[in-house]
Order: sequence, then structure tokens, then C-alpha cells
Amino acid sequence: MTVHLNKIKEISQGITGDKKIIFVSGVFNIVHPGHLRLLRFAKECGDILVVGVLKKTPTQEIVDSKLRLEGVESIGFVDFAFILEEPPEKFVGDLKPYAVVKGHEHQAYDNPELAVLESYGGKLLFGTGDIIFSSSDLLTREFNELNFSTIRKNIEFPVRHGFSMDTLRGILEKFKNLRVCVMGDTIVDEYISCIPLGMSQEDPTIVLSPIQSEMFVGGAAIVAAHSQSIGASVSFYSVVGKDKTHEFVENYLHALGVKTYFLSDESRPTTLKQRYRAGNKTMMRVSHLRQHDLSPELIDEMYEMFKSSVGNIELLIFSDFNYGFLPQQLVDKIVAYCLERNILMVADSQSSSQVGDVSRFKNMYFLTPTEREARLATRDFNSGLVVLAEKLKKQADAKNIFITLGADGLFIQAGDNTDKDNLWHTDRLPSFNSAPKDTAGAGDSFLVASSMATVVGADVWQSAYIGSLAAACQVGRVGNIPLRYEEILKEIEM
Repeated sequence: MTVHLNKIKEISQGITGDKKIIFVSGVFNIVHPGHLRLLRFAKECGDILVVGVLKKTPTQEIVDSKLRLEGVESIGFVDFAFILEEPPEKFVGDLKPYAVVKGHEHQAYDNPELAVLESYGGKLLFGTGDIIFSSSDLLTREFNELNFSTIRKNIEFPVRHGFSMDTLRGILEKFKNLRVCVMGDTIVDEYISCIPLGMSQEDPTIVLSPIQSEMFVGGAAIVAAHSQSIGASVSFYSVVGKDKTHEFVENYLHALGVKTYFLSDESRPTTLKQRYRAGNKTMMRVSHLRQHDLSPELIDEMYEMFKSSVGNIELLIFSDFNYGFLPQQLVDKIVAYCLERNILMVADSQSSSQVGDVSRFKNMYFLTPTEREARLATRDFNSGLVVLAEKLKKQADAKNIFITLGADGLFIQAGDNTDKDNLWHTDRLPSFNSAPKDTAGAGDSFLVASSMATVVGADVWQSAYIGSLAAACQVGRVGNIPLRYEEILKEIEM
């Protein structure tokens, strides 16, 4: 019995009574609004919606068939979905659905399913009035293609600090095979696209129907992914729960080449943040997390795991979200270990509400707080940026401070006079990307690129500039996906 006859048997066994089967086939490189409208129309034409995702189309396939299948399976009104490895008309002849539904653009072409349908009385229906999208165009423009035309490099800053784009190119080339360790909270962000159905008749709430889900690695995990993707050899230390979210993160990072060292904590799930979105707006957020500190036993276990496996690293990045993985006792042990071995350390600590203190990470080469995080750490809500940064630098015993200012760019407070020929200690860099598509991950990419530049010999000004270029590239596309070495290099050379 062939694979598809088995699939037909599975579909038939799941159907009770006299139900009408509707069949749709397609590539589905990316599930876009045109697909959703067509599939919704198909579902309304019968009772059971079966979707065949075409196995291979050399001129069209951009995304692996398994990933395309996952996209279709996540749509709520699809009852059965599978990878179709034979011509659709052959499968239709075996399944004998009530109807085959295709987009209205196919009406002007030959449809080989028609003869098969007519042989047993089936129907060929076309969706009407839907906007036609191209999956490959959408993928290229929105996800894979970085729009460099919106990036404007600052010219005066390199002149002030005595370096050129050739200098930066040489620094970037040294990123390859750096040995980097990342420690911090593992987070997964799930975006659930929904159709708003209206107001509930029972209580004053908005009713949503989920149609598609997409997951992104976040938190310290995306910091590790950025580091690996722009050339480093990365080890990542974190705590996770025993759940499918942990499996998703581990599989994702292993595919990139990141070595993962996870502690399993039965008292908490892997942090999952779900955003339910409709009409390009987030309607609701649901966070699955626990924020208590690691137990003393787990702190000792993590420290021993770190010492026995970390090897000869050149850089340690703390990426803290204040969810309990980096209690002060563990941080102090790791910092002492790195100080003894002259390992460069940097830190970022994101504050939620009034919680968080980036200054607890002592002896860092630099810290990268937002202005709000710097003010929370110092309890100074009135001073200017120069006074604020100097206060934070002294409080944390940090060599340098980079205060990220969102659309207003970056404020730099250098600990030492790194320029031999001038007296610069503070400076500003504007934001390089004038039209960001998605600001998620800007701070993480800045943290990674600037710290890696420092390790290979860049001064504080060069590191800040490369970090700003990385952030500009990251916000130039949709989704918190790993930054690539080639993207930064291309921007340097433009």
C-alpha cells in the first residue's frame, strides 16, 4: 500500500457520517493572507478540509517541505495536511473528494484534476475575489532581504576617532572562530495570528480564532545564535524546563552549531511568551514563566558544569532577563573565575517594571543598558546622560558604558582615554536605520557585535560603531532571526 493510500485510509477513519471532503494542494512557501482566504473558502464549501503540500517544485520551493507543512498544519480550520509526493490529480482519483478548490487565477489554465473529478461526479471550485500574493516575493522582501537603502552610516564619528571602514573590515574578519560563552535566560517568543470574530455575547471580551503560529528563539538564546552566526564558536549555558519549548530551542541552536549546556529545573517551564495578534496588532500576551532564583543545589551544579566544559573561551556574555537563572551567587562565582583567567566579560540586564539592576554585574568591560535601566540601577532619574553613565560606571566597576537610546541611537562613556591624539571620553552615535521594520533584537545584536569586536582588538569607539551597524542590519528585516556575518560586511563596504 502506497504512502498516499495510507494517508487516504487515515483520513477516512477520521470521518464519521456523510461528510463532504474538500481538497486543496499548493506550495505554501509562506502562508499569507491569500492562502488563508482560499483555505477558509474551501472549508466553507464542505465539512473536512484536506491540504496537500507539494513535495518539490524546483523553480518555486524556497522553504523546506517539512517547514511548509508545519505552517499549513498550524491553521485552525485545516483538518488534515500532508506532503504530497505525487501529482494532485492522481491523489484526487484515489481520495475522491466532494470538491477540489483552487485560486481563481487558475480558471484560465488547464486543470488536470477536472477530468478525474468528472469521472465520479466531483466538483472543481475556484475561490473568487481574493488578492493574489506571491509567496517567494513575500519571503524575499519581508524575511530574507535586508533593505540597505534605509541604513545611513555616520561619517563624522570615524573621523573624530581616527578609523576607517577598512579598519572595521579588518576587525570583522577576525570574528571567525572566536571562542564565546553566553549565559542567561532562555526565552521563546510565539506569534499567534488570529481572525477577530467579534465581541462575545456572554461577556465583554474580544473573541479570536487562531489560524497560524510561528516561534522565535529569544532571550540569551538569540544572543548565542547571533554570536555563532557571525563567526564565533559558541557555548550556551541556561536553565530550561522539561517541555517541548526546551526541545525547540535545543534543536534550533544545535542546527546553528551552538553547543548547549542546559540545567533542567522541574520547578519552572522553559519561558514561553505568546502574542495573539490580529490586524497587525497584539491583542493579548500570555507569558508562561517562573521568576524565582535557582536553588543553591542548582547554582552549584551549574557552576561545576561551567568549569568542566567551558574550555579556553575569550569572551563571556551575560544576557540577563531577571527570570532567576543568574542569581548573584552564581554571577559572582562566574565573574571570579573569569577574572582569574583574564577573560573579557560584558553584560546586559533587561529590567521588567521596576525589577532589575545591571550594576550587579561587576568588572565588566562594558554594560549596555537602556536609559531607563541605567536610571533604575543608579536610582537617578534627573541627571543628564554624562553624569548618569559615570555614576553607573563607578557603581558597577565597569570600564565603559553604552547607553542605548532606541531611535535616538547610542551614548558612549569611555572609561579610559582610548584616543591618543584627542580628549574624547563621551560621544553620541545616531541610529543608522531610518526605517526599521522590526526593533526586536536590536540590543542583542549590538551586544554581540560590539563585544566580539572588543575581543579582537577594537577600541571602544570602533566596537560601538560595529555594534551600531549590527543593530541597524537586525532591525531592517522582520523577525528576531540570527544576524549574519555577510550582512554586516556588506554594510561596511557600501
